Amino acid sequence: MASMEADHTRSPAALKVKSFPHKPGVYLMKDEAGRVIYIGKAKDLRNRASSYFLKAAAEDPRTAKLVQEIRDIDYIEAESEVDAVLMEARLIKDIQPKYNRELKDDKTFPYLEIYIREDFPRVVFTREPQERGTKLYGPFTSPRVLRGAIQVLQKIFKFRTCQLDIREDDPRWRHFRPCLLAAINQCSAPCNLRISKEEYRKDIRRLQRFLEGDKQELLKDLRREMKEAAEALRFEEAARLRDEIEYLEKLDERGKIDIHVQPEVFHVDPKKGLAGLQRVLKLAQPPRTIEGVDIAHLSGCEMVASLVRFIDGLPFKPGYKRYRIQTVEGIDDYAAIREVVHRRFRRLREEDESPPDIFLIDGGKGQLHAALSALEQWDGPRPVFISLAKREEEVFVPGKDEPLRLSRHSFALRLLQYVRDEAHRFAQHYHHILRRKSTLGDETSS
Repeated sequence: MASMEADHTRSPAALKVKSFPHKPGVYLMKDEAGRVIYIGKAKDLRNRASSYFLKAAAEDPRTAKLVQEIRDIDYIEAESEVDAVLMEARLIKDIQPKYNRELKDDKTFPYLEIYIREDFPRVVFTREPQERGTKLYGPFTSPRVLRGAIQVLQKIFKFRTCQLDIREDDPRWRHFRPCLLAAINQCSAPCNLRISKEEYRKDIRRLQRFLEGDKQELLKDLRREMKEAAEALRFEEAARLRDEIEYLEKLDERGKIDIHVQPEVFHVDPKKGLAGLQRVLKLAQPPRTIEGVDIAHLSGCEMVASLVRFIDGLPFKPGYKRYRIQTVEGIDDYAAIREVVHRRFRRLREEDESPPDIFLIDGGKGQLHAALSALEQWDGPRPVFISLAKREEEVFVPGKDEPLRLSRHSFALRLLQYVRDEAHRFAQHYHHILRRKSTLGDETSS
């Protein structure tokens, strides 16, 4: 065993890896016949590829067989982590290395799917692709990384990810209120017909070109289109194209997937969870946005709060907010909840944003009543307010004396627990940040 380990760590492939750059890209492992047997992505090629030539990799049951067959290794450098993810997917699809199939943990690979036959094609993450009517990209090896990449790309191409059936010839959409993705300029809001079918489809075609590896030619075309738009005095179009160009050019700076990646929680099925909440809360349609609030004590006296936002059953981290409680002396959870809810809805009014579909409070009936009392002056549309009590995991809803007792295995309860636990985690994270500071005046709050 010792001799095998020595041979492995001093093999030509192991020595070759030491010359790899500390850059993002993909690495291709080959057997003695020169066949590619495994393809991986990395944000640091040298560090990631080198890990396969350590003792741990040779002894790990998941990689031991692969490691024994490696005789050579090459790399292809990418401009950003996102480019590396897409490059890996294209190469796996074309080459189909045997260990990419054998080492996957899930029953099905995740894909990025574009519904190209729709008036305003939506872009979705899926493990169950449609048989026809869509354009499929992948497979991707990591669902977490794919979700992060989708959020990065959405900032550039502003495509929709919702399930709405939007038709350009239906005037009713002009009165539809877009979700918060439009408010933060991450979606062009075809649901409100703020963009024409033709212009939206141009963005989708640009996205497809990027996914297919045509980034440099795409940039050339965008610069030409921007110049033409400016010369024709179409300044709004020119500005939008300028922003797309800037995002693409700086993708290596903006495309840090770890910032955008969403946790892959295998015991929570987002679609089933949302459908379950629609049923138990008697909603007209599945909720799309959920916000959750948690209150935390700092050193037993200072109080802080967190607000997390979920879209389509998954965390939307750009929407997370932190609060330092300003109007409450001592420890008073009810008063703290009233303050946070008041501040949150005041901000929604100031920025003309739609409230979430569901607003979840961590606690019981008292915490729920405290949250509702903060909305006495609120005259806008209200979300469904509920609270989730930790001890028995009971769900309290306004107007009912008895809580809802959902099955511990229900998808609806699991999704609510996910939101509640994420709010708690984020509140504790804020708590630790403040404890490390000598003053409390440097927090991000709303």
